[in-house]
Amino acid sequence: MALRIWIVIGISVLAVVAAWLIPAMPQPVAYHDFADQRGMFGVDNFLDVASNVAFALAGAAGLAVALGRRGSFQFSIERWPYVIFFVGVLLTAAGSAYYHLAPDNETLFWDRLPMTIAFMALVASQVVDRINIRAGIALLVPMLLLGAASVVYWRITERAGEGNVMPYGILQGYSMAILLMMAAVTPSRYSLGHYLYWVFGWYLLSKFFETFDVEVMGLGQMVSGHTLKHLAAAVAPVAVCLMLTRRTLVDSTGAR
Repeated sequence: MALRIWIVIGISVLAVVAAWLIPAMPQPVAYHDFADQRGMFGVDNFLDVASNVAFALAGAAGLAVALGRRGSFQFSIERWPYVIFFVGVLLTAAGSAYYHLAPDNETLFWDRLPMTIAFMALVASQVVDRINIRAGIALLVPMLLLGAASVVYWRITERAGEGNVMPYGILQGYSMAILLMMAAVTPSRYSLGHYLYWVFGWYLLSKFFETFDVEVMGLGQMVSGHTLKHLAAAVAPVAVCLMLTRRTLVDSTGAR
């Protein structure tokens, strides 16, 4: 058990070291030039803004489950990483909508900050479920601070004219990699632990749509890849929500 905890901590430290050693890269200005800039109902970039409703619905539903009786938790304290995860999803809806109203580096900060909350809280939740309850709860705040620091650092460097988005990018990749690793090698104390693969799959699909924003928009000029990115990414927390409502305890062991 202790070895698994130290592996998680070790990988986290390696991610931080890599963030400092890899050469700095500023946020590409072209990132803000999205394919669908059509306005509707007096709202600029309407579909990229409105599609964030999906995050709001997923976050609200998840909070209701995590805070209510439908979520399955052996101990009440286990729910808090999930609560913070869904709060992060809910805040992502607001932050992303705000960003897409007027895309630039300043507004992008408010899009990325809540996303790091969701990423880090989900990692902590899986440490709780799969490795050690106390360790997962103890790691929650440090991981949230680490995620926030990566975004704050990026913003400070951009304002100083020496932008470096690499720490944020590495942290996002790290969170997905460590979630996939835990899903593959560390069984959950609950059933339906494989739902984590659905989270990873929908995340990958969202990145695909993000990468091919223009190409998707070119298929009939109806919807852009970035709009579909929001919808695909919002399914990931839905998978977590379904897992919490359907799972059962299969292994009662775990340090408390």
